[in-house]
Amino acid sequence: MARLRHDQRIARAGFGIAEAALDDTRVHLRDWSLTRGAAAAPSTGARYRMQARSEPARLSADLVLDTTQPLLLQGDRGFSRKGPLEEQASHYYSQPQLAVAGRLQLDGQPLSVEGRAWLDHEWSETLLAPEAVGWDWIGMNLFDGTALTAFRLRRSDGSALWAGGSVRRAGAGDARAFDAQEVTFEPGRRWRSPSSGADYPVQWQVDTPAGRFGVRALLDAQELDSRGSTGAIYWEGLSELLDPQGRRVGLGYLEMTGYAGRLQL
Repeated sequence: MARLRHDQRIARAGFGIAEAALDDTRVHLRDWSLTRGAAAAPSTGARYRMQARSEPARLSADLVLDTTQPLLLQGDRGFSRKGPLEEQASHYYSQPQLAVAGRLQLDGQPLSVEGRAWLDHEWSETLLAPEAVGWDWIGMNLFDGTALTAFRLRRSDGSALWAGGSVRRAGAGDARAFDAQEVTFEPGRRWRSPSSGADYPVQWQVDTPAGRFGVRALLDAQELDSRGSTGAIYWEGLSELLDPQGRRVGLGYLEMTGYAGRLQL
């Protein structure tokens, strides 16, 4: 039976417990780490290394993630609007289509794994617009090498306050950014969390300038209770991307916040 395994940690920097470099990707939290360096073949760009061990979840991972595409700057050259006011924005870049290989250990059993991954880095000095209670977001690696992002900021009545995203075709240098009025999310089947009582749409229809897509969670129960770290309860999990004929064209993540209560940042 498929199930989500989740662990969380929080610590202040210093005393060798937790550190984050300012000049590059180099983060550690006790024995969890994510670092970036040069790949074995310089032509392939950068290589990330991720190591983590979780005793409560009985899971450990040692993965290398090689870039296969240039950095993707979201929004206007990395400046991504998140509301009707210009200052409601973030700095945001993505590293899609990462080639992943390594080893997992699950319940004491070693597993060799490989696949594709997506890394996001987003930061901001502003809070959400007062009307926003949360957001819906997808980041999808399509099998043809395309990278697709779409999101919307949501009011308490479920309507969209703001929206955006981008698409970058395989081999293209720049992404095509979406305007707020070009992206719509229509919810489908829902799943209610037995833990929080939150009611999440686990299927969506998402319309963008890149086309109309279905989004479907591969496992309903992917709610994360992160009150011990970020302070939020939200849903984020592995999902498939479907074309209008229902064929799977990609895999990635769906994130939904503000369903278990207004997101507090």
